[in-house]
Amino acid sequence: MYDHTSLEAWRQARAVSFGVLEAAREHWKPWASALFGQLQRASLSVQLDIAEGWTFNRTPTYARHLGIAFGSAIETGELLQLALDARVIPPDAGRQLLEQCRRSQRLLIGLLKRHRPSR
Repeated sequence: MYDHTSLEAWRQARAVSFGVLEAAREHWKPWASALFGQLQRASLSVQLDIAEGWTFNRTPTYARHLGIAFGSAIETGELLQLALDARVIPPDAGRQLLEQCRRSQRLLIGLLKRHRPSR
């Protein structure tokens, strides 16, 4: 069956969501709770907006959801970079998550180019 889970952008976003949850479980610190909370929300939003947008069957609303997912993917990347810079998460795990996030961003750009109306 062909659904949102067949999209590589969704798969990468899901991998980032899982990785963020794992990082929070293993490296949570009280002073970084706001960062972890926002990172969890942003990463989850990417995955969920792709899934929700899929239900609109390639309409302008689908493209709008992809745009929202892309914005959340950018936010996730910024938060991951901040977490790395502040040494909240270890470099190896953080760099891997950041690369998966950037891959998801690139895939979302491709989907947006395909589904946004020409200007």
